[in-house]
Amino acid sequence: MAKKVVIAGGGVLGTQIGLICAYHGFDTTFWLRSESSIGRTQPKIERYSALMLEDLAKARALVGNPMGAFLYPRGLIGDWGKTTAEDIDALLEQARKNFAELVHLELDMAKAVKDADIVIESMSEDPKAKIGVYEAMKDLLDEKTILCTNSSTLLPSMFAEHTGRPAKYCALHFANTIWKNNTAEVMGHPGTDPAVYDQVVAFAGEIGMVPLQLHKEQPGYILNSMLVPFLTAAQALWADGVADPQTIDRTWELATSAPAGPFKILDIVGLETAYNINQMKPGAKEEGTLTNRMGRLLKEKIDRGETGVNAGKGFYDYTK
Repeated sequence: MAKKVVIAGGGVLGTQIGLICAYHGFDTTFWLRSESSIGRTQPKIERYSALMLEDLAKARALVGNPMGAFLYPRGLIGDWGKTTAEDIDALLEQARKNFAELVHLELDMAKAVKDADIVIESMSEDPKAKIGVYEAMKDLLDEKTILCTNSSTLLPSMFAEHTGRPAKYCALHFANTIWKNNTAEVMGHPGTDPAVYDQVVAFAGEIGMVPLQLHKEQPGYILNSMLVPFLTAAQALWADGVADPQTIDRTWELATSAPAGPFKILDIVGLETAYNINQMKPGAKEEGTLTNRMGRLLKEKIDRGETGVNAGKGFYDYTK
């Protein structure tokens, strides 16, 4: 069983991954690039740990309620059928203790990754930036360390040679709101050691996730192979002037009974991530194309600081 986990990056998902690891008892270190990164990550840690505790506390009222089996935070409670209110009280107490004692922030990469069992890279969808991190990290990792990427759309085979440990490298991708939507897609590349792959699958289960095993590399894995085209279609409607984001969301929500439309989802994912994915598409840099207009509109919002839920504003205002 792994004991020390390192998260490279403190973005929306990186923060959640680290917190779920700490919740389940793993000593967890966030490696961050700069003091300003700490300033951006610390509020996320506070926000997401509070949300996890809040949802866990709410689950107490669901004990004995038939709807509880559909509403409880699956990544925080193992066996709902056997869980009592007293069990949840104990989980809350342990969670507060773990968040206080097992979460660390470190700027020195060598100190951060020393003696790590698993390092999970959760940087932005920027291939050059990821390669830079891998190149800087590869000579600092212990022989035992397994390296994973949480990339949403990029293949592990794109980076394996840069890691210095291709056999101990694979993708481990999580869904947003990790403590409730507890999926963990495990995807190797042709050079991934099968034993390492199995260790990552086991680790995913140990942190409360349901491991979803992919048999081959697929850009976007399972989830984003379905989600990204959906979000892209919504952005295209917006960029082409067909309808505004709120109307597009309302259409989807009313017609499908979905709790959130595509632009609310984009706010949760973060507009920087959406922008980075868009810029990798053909035509993104070609003036006049629809993809170019989509990128330009997203960049305008990012430049105004409207990057999504964590900024307090994206396509919607969360400060009201």
